[in-house]
Amino acid sequence: MRMLADLFLLTGAIFTFLAALGLLRMPDVYNRIQVGTKAATLGALCFFIGIGILHPDWWPKLLVIIGFVLLTNPVSSSSIARALYIAGIKPWKVISKDASLSQPPTEAVTSSDKPKNAE
Repeated sequence: MRMLADLFLLTGAIFTFLAALGLLRMPDVYNRIQVGTKAATLGALCFFIGIGILHPDWWPKLLVIIGFVLLTNPVSSSSIARALYIAGIKPWKVISKDASLSQPPTEAVTSSDKPKNAE
């Protein structure tokens, strides 16, 4: 049983590390939220299962914590992503190298850029 518990604890540590690495590697906030939520939730669940195997008398408390984590992590990440989208933060878009080389960059002309005599 100790070996199985250690395997779950190691798996939880790996998923938690991958969540932290994903927070550094992802290009925008929406991808970071997704990586952080999924990997951190799975890592926490593996930690709790490993602890439950090591200490079987803690299972009732751990099941309550697991249920709380499973219910709150997805809801909180969705709420944060929705708030960011409403605030006007745009998702990251990939621009292909071919499209960026074939078209020259265009600049938007604002009202402050226009000469005063143009009107």
